[in-house]
Amino acid sequence: MTRRGTLPRLLRHLARARSGVATIEFALSVPLLLTIGMWGVETANVAMVHMRINQLATQIADNASRIGDTSQLTNRKIYESDIDDLLAGANVQSGSIGLFNHGRVIISSLEVVPGTTDQQYIHWQRCKGLKHFVSDYGTEGKGLDGSLSGMGPASDPVTATQGDAVIFVEIDYDYQPLISKMFTTARTVKTSAVFNVRDSRDLSQIYQRDPNHPDPVADCSVYDSY
Repeated sequence: MTRRGTLPRLLRHLARARSGVATIEFALSVPLLLTIGMWGVETANVAMVHMRINQLATQIADNASRIGDTSQLTNRKIYESDIDDLLAGANVQSGSIGLFNHGRVIISSLEVVPGTTDQQYIHWQRCKGLKHFVSDYGTEGKGLDGSLSGMGPASDPVTATQGDAVIFVEIDYDYQPLISKMFTTARTVKTSAVFNVRDSRDLSQIYQRDPNHPDPVADCSVYDSY
C-alpha cells in the first residue's frame, strides 16, 4: 500500500510545485533579451560609425585646405607628399573601422576655369580606398566644357571664386557589422565636407618635392589601401 500511494502523492506534489517557474520563464526569455540587446548594440555602433565618417570628411577637407609651403613672398605650393601625409593621417584616425579597406575618399579641388570669371571645374582629384566609387560630380577636368555648375546639392551647389579654390571631400563607406549582419541591414555611409583653401595658394599644379625621386600620387584610377 505504501508503494502504491507514493506515486500519486509524488505526482500531486509535482503538480503543486512552483519553485522552477521563474527559471523556466527566464530560460525562455533569454534568447529574446539577447536579440534585443545585440540589436541595440549594433544600432548604437551604426550611429557611432556615421559620426566618425562625418568627422573624418570634415577633418580631411579642413587639413587639405591648410596644407602648403608657408612663404611671405610667393603663393603656397602644395606637394604630392602633403596629400599622401593627409591620407595617411586619415587612415590612422579611422582606427578599427578600416576606412580605406571598406570605403573610398575622394579629394577634389574646385576652381574657376582660367580665363573665365566664374566657370567651375574640377582642377585635380586625389583618391584612396579599395571601394569602387567615383565622385558624384565628375572626375578631374570636369567642367572645362562648361558642364559643371558647382559641387554639392543641385539646389544650392558650392562654387569657387576667381583666383581661389574649394576643397571638396567625399567619402563612401560600406558599414561593417560589429556583431552580425542579422542585426542590421546592408548600409552605405556616404558624406561630404567642404572648406575654402586658407591663405593664397599656387593653383597651377600639385608639385613634387624632388622630381628625380617623385612621391606616390594618389591617382583616382587606382583602388588601393594602406
